[in-house]
Amino acid sequence: MDWFGVALDGPLVVIRALHFAATAMTTGTLIFRAVVAGSAAPAAKSVAMIVRVQTLRVVWIYLAISVASGLIWFLLEAASMSGLSLEESTTSDVLLTVANETQFGRMAEIRCLLAAILAGCLALDGFAPVRGCAVAISLALIAAIAWTGHAGSTVGELGILHLAADAFHLVAAAAWIGGLASLVLLLSVAMRDQTHAGVSFARDATQRFSTMGIAIVVTVFATGLVNTWILVGSLQALVATGYGQLVMLKVALFAAMLSFAAANRFWLTPRLALSSASKIAVQRRLVRNSTIEIALALMILAIVGVLGTLQPAIQAA
Repeated sequence: MDWFGVALDGPLVVIRALHFAATAMTTGTLIFRAVVAGSAAPAAKSVAMIVRVQTLRVVWIYLAISVASGLIWFLLEAASMSGLSLEESTTSDVLLTVANETQFGRMAEIRCLLAAILAGCLALDGFAPVRGCAVAISLALIAAIAWTGHAGSTVGELGILHLAADAFHLVAAAAWIGGLASLVLLLSVAMRDQTHAGVSFARDATQRFSTMGIAIVVTVFATGLVNTWILVGSLQALVATGYGQLVMLKVALFAAMLSFAAANRFWLTPRLALSSASKIAVQRRLVRNSTIEIALALMILAIVGVLGTLQPAIQAA
């Protein structure tokens, strides 16, 4: 597999991207439930309950995909590290060596434990304190990915900065993509409930997510700059290397997402205060734009899956 002039490990790239997407969706959905959908007015409690039940169902699906893809990722990495075929590397000796003697393996064990705890929290979702614990565990689950990539191998004080930037970058990206998927689900429920309570809940939730989106975008942008500075290093490396060109493509897709997010915030969200007939049309446009944003985000995650398997541009320049 060849992309931008560099040879790629296709299965590893695909499984990394799938794992990142599923884990981000898990975390982002739980953040959305707590921050956006959890603040419903008393009159909208019935609509909010439907959203809470449905988001819990999809979180279970996301978490299952995250665990399964994480296991496959571990097996593929074990084969890559040992230099053996996938079949030859799936022995207890090889797997235990990777799990206990490599940073990737130790983080895989920690993240597996976090996923198990999160599953327990989801099983006890009826208790409010447990829902808060689920959000905290999911944040740790996504942030820990930083230790499995380039940030985990950066040494010294620069390494601390890199890990912090990458962890916050992952959390913010998760809040964005998982929040978008949850917003689409919420608006779909609201379009079937055009009572005053349902419409008000959809409007208030969209406004809250839009406000949260400002902090998300600032965090993604700032931490992305730090990561690019550390891994690319110069404008020449950005333009001349396959790694740098992929980073530019990622930035272009981010800019496209930002344009749709701006349209949602500054044009569509204020229009939710219009007549009922217009509200339905606006909600549909919000769903369409958010779905496009999700598609762009998944493309970005595919690029992230590639970048993690490549030598950083600063080392190749």
